Amino acid sequence: MRSVNEVKLAVIGLGYVGLPLAVEFGKQLPVVGFDIQEKRIAELREGWDKTCELDSAELRLSAHLTYTADVADIACCNVFIVTVPTPIDAHKRPDLGPLLRASETVGKVLKRGDIVVYESTVYPGATEDDCVPVLERASGLIFNEDFFVGYSPERINPGDREHRLPNILKVTSGSTPEVADFIDALYARIITAGTYKTQSIRVAEAAKVIENTQRDLNIALVNELAIIFNRMKIDTEQVLLAAGTKWNFLPFRPGLVGGHCIGIDPYYLTHKAQSLGYHPEIILAGRRLNDGMGAYVASQLVKAMLKRKIPVDGSRVLIMGLAFKENCPDLRNTRVVDIIWELKEFGVEVEVFDPWVSEHEAREEYGITPLVEPEIGSYDGIVLAVAHRQFVDMGGEAIRNYGKQDHVLYDLKYTLPGSASDLRL
Repeated sequence: MRSVNEVKLAVIGLGYVGLPLAVEFGKQLPVVGFDIQEKRIAELREGWDKTCELDSAELRLSAHLTYTADVADIACCNVFIVTVPTPIDAHKRPDLGPLLRASETVGKVLKRGDIVVYESTVYPGATEDDCVPVLERASGLIFNEDFFVGYSPERINPGDREHRLPNILKVTSGSTPEVADFIDALYARIITAGTYKTQSIRVAEAAKVIENTQRDLNIALVNELAIIFNRMKIDTEQVLLAAGTKWNFLPFRPGLVGGHCIGIDPYYLTHKAQSLGYHPEIILAGRRLNDGMGAYVASQLVKAMLKRKIPVDGSRVLIMGLAFKENCPDLRNTRVVDIIWELKEFGVEVEVFDPWVSEHEAREEYGITPLVEPEIGSYDGIVLAVAHRQFVDMGGEAIRNYGKQDHVLYDLKYTLPGSASDLRL
């Protein structure tokens, strides 16, 4: 087994997970950052990260990092870290396509003694059962004789300036005890919070997928409570604040559950469970409830408008926020679109305002062209869907200025004081 100091690293996929990883390792080791999007490579070479996770000064700190879209440039590397997306398809089944294509790419340049580490979220067994055969076929090498693998799940939280890669404890694993030690020592070079070496790759895979499944179920619980309390005319936030005075009450809040992790990862676990003949009832129930919250929000807004005698068909509603969470441009699996589609079913003209997101990406992904600036005094309804700091700083009075004299303001994220909005989840 080679020394950690002999590593020449390739990071495959330079998105929210891969880029911070490449930059941190590039401060100490030779690193080649690889991505199939040539535009992304050009932007990074110019010192611009469109995900807003790293600024140009942070990118410059990585003295040993180069960027490429050419597979030939990673042929000299001996450790490969794969950080590509693992989405779900239209039927909510795991889509391993990007992961398997990345494995094919790595397999073409794999050499004896090389190590491949996966960070993408998968179901237990995917690394060894799905990815390794691709590596073997593409390289002609034998697993655990000629090359080795590991799994170290990503824990990146987009838009979070407090919990950054170095200060998030890293789970690691390897296909042999020696490889597990090597991978753990490699990550320990950049993770100041420490590492946790698991017993096996499957344990590490399972740990990752249940982290977000647990969060999904907790949010589903408070979403259901919010629905119940709304019927009882009780303010959900006040209930949660009161319950939160107990030391062991978990401070989850209701809301839309989207993004690249919480709204997707549980389907990887349920898919694997079903393939083994077990139908997971609680996990899927939580998923169904959370996936239905956009339609619920739209129906609540429509009811409130009707109570005020505001005609719904032909009305104008402003949606403030399109990203899946606050203070980041990430549009992946945003569930704000569920509100938009449902309102359109009622004949509502919906306009979207989000200063964080790319107009091109919003149009390309969802067919939505965000406003540069909403019109003052023009809307029958306003939905504050994402708590971007710009919206928080505006305050309720400025946000209400977008509305007509008679309008409904729905605050999904408890961004405003209770008295400043007409509806809260």
